[in-house]
Amino acid sequence: MSETDVAIKMEAEAAAKAPYRDAPPALLLDTSELKKWCLYRALIAEFMATLIFLYVSIATVIGYKNQSMAEACTGVGFLGVAWSFGATIFILVYCTSGISGGHINPAVTFGLFVGRKLSLVRTLLYIVAQCLGAICGVGIVKGIMKHPYNSLGGGANEVSTGYTIGGALAAEIVGTFILVYTVFSATDPKHTACDCPFVPVRAPRLLDFHACSCYKCNVLIRGRACVQVLLPLPIGFAVFVVHLATIPITGTGINPARSLGAAVLYNQHAAWKDHWIFWVGPLIGATVAALYHKLVLRGEAARSR
Repeated sequence: MSETDVAIKMEAEAAAKAPYRDAPPALLLDTSELKKWCLYRALIAEFMATLIFLYVSIATVIGYKNQSMAEACTGVGFLGVAWSFGATIFILVYCTSGISGGHINPAVTFGLFVGRKLSLVRTLLYIVAQCLGAICGVGIVKGIMKHPYNSLGGGANEVSTGYTIGGALAAEIVGTFILVYTVFSATDPKHTACDCPFVPVRAPRLLDFHACSCYKCNVLIRGRACVQVLLPLPIGFAVFVVHLATIPITGTGINPARSLGAAVLYNQHAAWKDHWIFWVGPLIGATVAALYHKLVLRGEAARSR
């Protein structure tokens, strides 16, 4: 038996003994998903979650600006705005992770596609559902707060005075990298197997889409289904801290659907002038995070040699 065969055998034995199991890579064009109700249920969940996210977050932004205009140093402040975005993401990821995975962000969806967790079909449909949900969510805010919405910028992302286009693009790339890196790390079955006091039968359900979302979670603890309560927490905190860092620069995009929804409803030149930044930056950041996790943290680059 050659050294290569021995190495392959040892790797197979180690994988069999590992307290976790990686899902096989998703097919690039898995059109069979179009025949499954679970896909459309997931699309509805993504639409509704993004709608709720944009309603809560943009309403918070407009409310804060409106209060500050009436009386200085009132309202929730930047800290409250950042907390609104982060806490809402934590809640919605927890609520929808068992149905759609709780992406609520085209950059997260694209990063998972780069990491071979999603098919191209599901990726494109998710992004469409997220963008439509974002537009509807901001539309509700505009309908309720029409005058302050129109006069206070509509919650649209813009490059702040004093910052360059390159600086704003870099902020969006780094911010999205932190978010998507956190998503991959929080949902990595290897990471979960090492840190949890129980042995999962399969990878955690959160954000795992290679298999159809119709099946039940098989993560067991003391004979009962274990709800992965803590997995959305670092994701929500990642959104929170990135907002603290980048609100003064771009208002914090890191979510193309969030930026698109606000731009469509506000529909002013300032909102569209540098809108490309809030697509290009997050997609680059998500790609880098996916490749970093796949090739470096999980060592696939070394194993391929």
